Amino acid sequence: MARNRYDVDEVLEDSFDINQLKRLAGYIKPYKKQMIFVVILMLSSSALTMLIPTFMQRIMDESIPAKDMKAICIYAGLTLLIALYSALALRMKIRHMSSIGQNIVHDLRSDIFCHLQKLPFSYYDDRPHGKIQVRVVNYVNSLSDLLSNGIVNTFTDLCNLFFILIFMLALDVRLTLVCLCGLPVLALVIIFIKRRQRRAWQIQSNKQSNLNAYIAESINGIRITQSFVREEENTGIFNRLSTSYRSAWMRAVVFNFTLWPSIDIISTATTSLIYVLGVNMILDPDVTLTTGILIAFTSYIGRFWQPINTLASFYNSLLTAVSYLERIFETIDEPVKVKDAPDATPMPPIHGEITFENVSFSYEEGHKILDSINFTAKQGETYAIVGPTGAGKTTIVNLISRFYNVDSGRVLIDGVDISKVQLHSLRTQMGIMMQDSFIFAGTIMDNIRYGNMEASDEDVIRAAKTVCAHDFIMEMDNGYYTEVNERGSRLSAGQRQLISFARALLANPRILILDEATSSIDTETEILLQKGLNELLKGRTSFIIAHRLSTIKNADCIMYVDKGAILEKGNHDELIAEKGEYYRLYMSQYDFLKAE
Repeated sequence: MARNRYDVDEVLEDSFDINQLKRLAGYIKPYKKQMIFVVILMLSSSALTMLIPTFMQRIMDESIPAKDMKAICIYAGLTLLIALYSALALRMKIRHMSSIGQNIVHDLRSDIFCHLQKLPFSYYDDRPHGKIQVRVVNYVNSLSDLLSNGIVNTFTDLCNLFFILIFMLALDVRLTLVCLCGLPVLALVIIFIKRRQRRAWQIQSNKQSNLNAYIAESINGIRITQSFVREEENTGIFNRLSTSYRSAWMRAVVFNFTLWPSIDIISTATTSLIYVLGVNMILDPDVTLTTGILIAFTSYIGRFWQPINTLASFYNSLLTAVSYLERIFETIDEPVKVKDAPDATPMPPIHGEITFENVSFSYEEGHKILDSINFTAKQGETYAIVGPTGAGKTTIVNLISRFYNVDSGRVLIDGVDISKVQLHSLRTQMGIMMQDSFIFAGTIMDNIRYGNMEASDEDVIRAAKTVCAHDFIMEMDNGYYTEVNERGSRLSAGQRQLISFARALLANPRILILDEATSSIDTETEILLQKGLNELLKGRTSFIIAHRLSTIKNADCIMYVDKGAILEKGNHDELIAEKGEYYRLYMSQYDFLKAE
């Protein structure tokens, strides 16, 4: 699909949804008691610091003219105590809010990651993995500062403004009104940049997502890149995406840096005006304004614009965070299409009879992959599915495991509709080995045990011996405890498949699905593996997808699938006798091998 590309921007929301902030508040709620404590702590500190300009005013107007050193020392001592209390309060605030902020980030990241575990394969088919990863890591991290400091600072700064206004009005109402005349100008600036700033950060998040997607794609495909000498072209694409990201970032930052210089200009202008008016009022014998009051008032002016500046920074952070929240909650809100029904019941112990009743399926509307498929697989038998690439072979086994929902019809196991049972109880009774033999970072022992976390070391070794993996494992540095990298880069393709095979066998499944299980195994190993498989397949219903038809000759039933339908069905001898599609496919492989 078009959106599954690193160079396709995601859709931008036109209007800001206040519900996103309400949802964020839901993550903050569990920590409200701790936040209230921090707020009280900071408000007490702010209230005390408001007294310092008053001390200065009394020193200037009373203590110095009276040469009262005792009073001056008392005011100086009180100022020092207030400063020490404020420093202690700030330290406690930083410690508590850092902890709260990181806890909220952890909760948010945990929710998005857990939701990603539940999303169907179709979600990952439609999106570059880098664009998914950037939401879990980068976007959530970007909220850290907002949650750690922004929220508490905003509340305390609003209270500080209220306190400061009271002190300023108490000193002189006229000068206070002059100070407040700068606020309407600031409001106009905010209104002008608000929408432009939000849109700029949305675009920046898109460009960051595109860049991250391409980096992830390039790392995963580095062997192909170097094999086809594409380094220079890839670097050009990277530079183009990086330049686009840098340009979007710089445009967004320009709007951010428009606000606080505006505040500085307005505050400087109002402060200068107050100095001019204040000095004139002091010199005017008819006006009662002292030097101490002017000094105290100008001190409050600095304190008045400081929280406004902090609020402006919070506003910038909020707009940035909203652009990330849109993407985070978009992922959390992604519908889980394959999930337990409200009345789902546990899957009873599986015996292994599987029935497809008029099953139709499509990945995209209007393009059917399967069309009215009907068959019954008997308990304990082995069924092979063959056919050309893209015929729907893997789709059939994916529907048995319910990795996708059918468009119409039913899939039954032992007569039970699998859409009505709990997914966990269904899949724990299945063993699945897909075409992609994914190896996780860790030891070989851990990778095999992934199929059954309660299995003992002896069980793991027994499973490895069954699939002929034991010998090559023991030849490695630390045997079963050899560390392998993500995707098993230290292992050959055949070794990865054998480990994945052992993983599937260790689960001791009632239904076994092998999708191209032996495609990367050499002929000699395949012969050995077949002996173990024959023992494993006894008593289990098994589905094998294979292009190498020599591996499925002994299957109880072979289904030839093409154009969304089962064109032929029977055992090897029966299908060869029919001389139909399977016969032609088999003979083409036989002639090819004979020619070699």
